Amino acid sequence: MFLVTQQHWSQSEVGLVTTIGGLLGLAVQTPIGAAIDATRAKRGVIVLALAVLGIGAAIIFVWPSFWPVMIANSLTAVVGDVFGPAVAALTLGLYARKQLARRMGRNSAFDHAGNVAIAVLAGAVGYAFSQRAVFLLVPVFAVLAGIAVLSIPAEAIDLDRARDLDQETDAAGRSAGPAGYGILLKSRPLVIFGLCVMLFHFANAPLLPLVGQKLAASFPEEATAMMSACIVAAQLVMLPIALLVGRTAHGWGRKPLFLAGFAILPIRAVLYTFSDNSFWLIGVQLLDGVGAGIFGALTPLVIADIMRGTGRYNLALGAIATMQGIGASLSGLAAGLIVDHLGYSAAFLTLGAAAGVALIVFALEMPETAEPETAPQPS
Repeated sequence: MFLVTQQHWSQSEVGLVTTIGGLLGLAVQTPIGAAIDATRAKRGVIVLALAVLGIGAAIIFVWPSFWPVMIANSLTAVVGDVFGPAVAALTLGLYARKQLARRMGRNSAFDHAGNVAIAVLAGAVGYAFSQRAVFLLVPVFAVLAGIAVLSIPAEAIDLDRARDLDQETDAAGRSAGPAGYGILLKSRPLVIFGLCVMLFHFANAPLLPLVGQKLAASFPEEATAMMSACIVAAQLVMLPIALLVGRTAHGWGRKPLFLAGFAILPIRAVLYTFSDNSFWLIGVQLLDGVGAGIFGALTPLVIADIMRGTGRYNLALGAIATMQGIGASLSGLAAGLIVDHLGYSAAFLTLGAAAGVALIVFALEMPETAEPETAPQPS
């Protein structure tokens, strides 16, 4: 918005910058996960990424011309891949496995609370000062986040556990060490989970933009405010859902909760076709908070279950994020083509069908990943 409205960039220039940043971020997700597994300076990695993020935003604020913005946006897209796996690694290194589900749920809840808070604050700063001033929030919060990370004592982090490495030794006292990179393809549950994640995000990513287009067509003046309300309201729904998932993941098991998250998506896609009424569309969009809340809280936990003892937790987390990015990237073009030729309802139903495939594959092929001592027992 700032580049188009204040700096008079063309849409194609903005699209080129964001596309290159997105492709770079997608390409480095898995290697960054592997690097986070290998490094012993996990706090330092986060602080370095925060520094790059703050500098990148400051560059955009000071020099909002093409090449500085291109370089800054590309750097921030790359370091943006650090935070998810690195925070998950710290969590794994700080908490015993029996505490992990509740802690991951709390992490996800704080994530959603932060999204709401910064959206409100950015809106207030943009309204009171300018769109350009919003970029200065990034270095401020990067410093605050860096202080928070460095307040964690380094000695409190179990570095083997942070990468989900089995600490047992053989008769000679030697550790087995991490598994090879081939574990990404050899682990059948991980491959199945990756396929389901890709289909889920293929179906989910275009839904909000499509709803936004329908709202903009009917209410051009109020569309931006309506979209903001959709995003903030969905994040507020995600917060208690994430806490609930953290509290119930051991007792109920991972699979039933994930099935509920997968099942909501095709229902939501079909419900969009029932009416063009703005209240109906916004109300249905709130269901995104339930599905995404479950997904966000459970994904790092399920990957920790699957990668237990391999030492390749963050590698797998990066690989799953890459699958997620591929699904989301492909769906925008597919949804646009369907809308152009067949209309919005056909697009919603096609995306709902993709979500239905994800649900069926997960239900039939994905095993329960909870540890035997914490998995729900059959009655």
